[in-house]
Amino acid sequence: MTTHKRQTEGPECPSSVGWTTARQLTLADSEHPFALEAGGSLDAVEVEFEDYGTLNAQRDNAVLICHALSGDAHAAGWDAQAEVSGRNWRIRKPGWWDAMIGPGKPIDTRRWYVICANVLGSCYGTTGPASLDPTTGRPYGPRFPVVMVEDWVRLQARLLDHLGIDRLHAVVGGSLGGQQALEWALAFPGRVGKAVILAAAPRLSAQGLAFNAVGRYSILHDEHFRQGDYYDHQPPARGLAAARMLAHITYLSEQGMHHKFGRRLQDKDRPDFGFGVEFAVESYLEYQGRAFVERFDANSYLYITRAMDYYDPAARYGDGDLTTACRRISAQVLTVSFSTDWLYTPQQAKEFVGAMCACGKSVTYVDLPSPYGHDAFLVETERLGRILHSFLAAGGRP
Repeated sequence: MTTHKRQTEGPECPSSVGWTTARQLTLADSEHPFALEAGGSLDAVEVEFEDYGTLNAQRDNAVLICHALSGDAHAAGWDAQAEVSGRNWRIRKPGWWDAMIGPGKPIDTRRWYVICANVLGSCYGTTGPASLDPTTGRPYGPRFPVVMVEDWVRLQARLLDHLGIDRLHAVVGGSLGGQQALEWALAFPGRVGKAVILAAAPRLSAQGLAFNAVGRYSILHDEHFRQGDYYDHQPPARGLAAARMLAHITYLSEQGMHHKFGRRLQDKDRPDFGFGVEFAVESYLEYQGRAFVERFDANSYLYITRAMDYYDPAARYGDGDLTTACRRISAQVLTVSFSTDWLYTPQQAKEFVGAMCACGKSVTYVDLPSPYGHDAFLVETERLGRILHSFLAAGGRP
């Protein structure tokens, strides 16, 4: 008798959105420039996005997914352009949140029309420093203007306008994506029904600012940086790798690192008493740095981490007071922190929840015990998925 194993992964899996193809739209041109929060504007803006599921007749079942620092629009399914386009960042693997998005998954594409767009300033299809400046025909490089979280959200709103979506059922994001979800609730309170903020807080701590500063220092002082004009030359690979290694430490927890690596030596029984790779954790971080260089642009890293630094809704909307800023919010808010996250700590999440409560807003807060640190929003998909499914479904089907 022949038995058939139920397929649980791959584009043909019943719970996968299948093969996906990114779409690109021109959302700004010389006649309709995109003004920027820090000043200036862009006369040419392309946005890359993916969408899954079907927009219903009432056009009210849309869920916007916002990605984190090094994420992209490929949130679910399998990229049909991978290994075909020749762009080294396209790797044939499932989307970065594939465990959460798809038929029968927590963000169920049989019910919700799901959109994920790449942010302005990135290197994954949306206009950024590596894009060609139409006035010169060369990459923008350091001439690309400063971008902020507010710009990303306004550009996403312009994308939704183009798609004919006036109001989102929900906006969902983790880490820097969580700050975008918060900005959506603040900047467009009439367009958001629910906001889900995962492993994020209204602003980065001084310690977080410091880690970003050291990462940028590594890039800026790489011998191949060339003041950002390196596109015709060797890129600042060592600086970018070092920045990624440093950042990756903040995404993990001491508990998780101890469990995964401890003080184990790498492929040896005794140390070499040198300065090469000795410990397993060193090998892991070097791998993370090398892999990141293959898929990300150093200038984009500079611009996106600066946007992360600058975001402070209390200063923008509340004259320094977070409770005053939260009065703008009309969405139902879910915020989830993770017990070992030391980049955006549970205490920071509680301060935000306290501000929401102080002005009588609807907020649900969960602090999930997890050994995975900041990356838990990407790893704890089973427990987080149950919470998210219930929150999105509450109130009935659109």
